[in-house]
Amino acid sequence: MILQNWWFTTLLGIKEPIRPPLRGHIKTDVLIVGAGVAGLSAALCLIGSGKKVVLVDKNICGGSSTGKSAGFLTPDSELELSQLLRKYGINGARDLWGVAAKGVEIMVDNIQKHRIECDLQVQDCLFLGKGASGWKDVQEEVESRKKLGYSSTIYEESEVPSVIGSHVYSGAIRYSGTYGVNPLLYAQGIKQVLLDNGTEIFESSEVLSWEGHTVHTHLGSVTADKIIFCIDKPKPEITKYNQSVYHAQTFLSISEPLGDEDIAKLFPQGPMQCWDSDLIYTYFRLTGTKRLLVGGGDMITTYAKNDTTTPRVIDHVIHELKEKIPSIRPLRFTQYWQGRIDMTRDLVPTVLIDPERPWTHFVLGCVGLPWGTFCGNFVAQNVLDDQALDYEKYYRYFSPNRKFVIPLWMESIFGKRLVFTINNAWAKYRQRDASAKS
Repeated sequence: MILQNWWFTTLLGIKEPIRPPLRGHIKTDVLIVGAGVAGLSAALCLIGSGKKVVLVDKNICGGSSTGKSAGFLTPDSELELSQLLRKYGINGARDLWGVAAKGVEIMVDNIQKHRIECDLQVQDCLFLGKGASGWKDVQEEVESRKKLGYSSTIYEESEVPSVIGSHVYSGAIRYSGTYGVNPLLYAQGIKQVLLDNGTEIFESSEVLSWEGHTVHTHLGSVTADKIIFCIDKPKPEITKYNQSVYHAQTFLSISEPLGDEDIAKLFPQGPMQCWDSDLIYTYFRLTGTKRLLVGGGDMITTYAKNDTTTPRVIDHVIHELKEKIPSIRPLRFTQYWQGRIDMTRDLVPTVLIDPERPWTHFVLGCVGLPWGTFCGNFVAQNVLDDQALDYEKYYRYFSPNRKFVIPLWMESIFGKRLVFTINNAWAKYRQRDASAKS
């Protein structure tokens, strides 16, 4: 395998993939910093508002976390519904599941409305249990969906081979309304929509400093009435809330194309997007070009401070998956890449209005394309002062002042990586919100 992002490979040959960097000084009504899925969603929401919008990014649109993701469009992004239910109760779980579900809806509507060619695939989700604990997780997920009125199909161990070509999983839950997408082509498609509607976009333009209403890049600056930061890996000179964000490394690989017979063996009822119940889970789906996309990691590298670029981790993930699914054992994987995905200590985004500079909004730590899409759209509607949204509710869920089992100040003693990892595991598996009654 070669170290190369498959999504970047698919950009080859498309028209004008790179916009020139910002030069000189400009003024605008709204400046959006960061052209990942959240920043693009915010900019798209502002089309037709009558406001002049400028969008800047240090890379290309979608070139960071968005363009390194697996392209799963599902409300499941690290937190299962049962975990949301335990932490927030029925109403809170419905609200937050609805956040991601709305993000899926917005993205699919954008693709269809603007006819964006980005390999949109209709694919049910399949959550695969491993062992006795995995079967328990499947059952809890089914019961949680029943409590909230969401439909699903459960498969016992003997029934799993009817949907996935394996006999090693202890059970599975399946539900619909989910999709797969090429996230980088999606981002580039939205970029073209924005350009066609008058948004000024500057790529290769990292914001290096910021004071008042003005941000500075290496060649220019922008002064704006409103500023929206939708950034990953934030630096302390940009915001003190960088302390709320850490990262997880994941590894992805793409295979050579599968034949129709091989696909039928792998997915007897048609392609689905799948992941298992392990803490560091393996996930996979089929692309529209009939290639198998596989992702995962290990305990050592997932929360490591520095990136790992060798194929060792993804080779092991692929080997383990081939042991479980015999039909893919001959399959060759051609490219792999790693991605550093920002996240918060409880896997719920941090979204806020800067209390010292109330003209400035931040969207940080969104895990999953739908969450980023919703949050970008949400802050843009706040800029437009849309009274239809319950701002207080969502800002409460996304507050940077959420409580954790180990307080932030202890990072100076034990280090950010350890404190973050413990808080992350506690939030995912143990935390119960004091106000949750169900």
